[in-house]
Amino acid sequence: MSTPKTDKIKGRIKEAAGALTGDERLKREGRIDQATADVKEGLEKIVDTAKDLIGGGREEKDDK
Repeated sequence: MSTPKTDKIKGRIKEAAGALTGDERLKREGRIDQATADVKEGLEKIVDTAKDLIGGGREEKDDK
């Protein structure tokens, strides 16, 4: 499975290659890859935040 960072780089390369060659499909694929990477990054942040909140809640209960 690829990381969001590699997906974003791959998307930029595809978009640039499409722009250089005039291939609209390749440009579109590149933009889609970049958008997918942005969504993956956002989901990772949500998961990390949820883990912090869940973990934080347990620590507070242990302190009482």
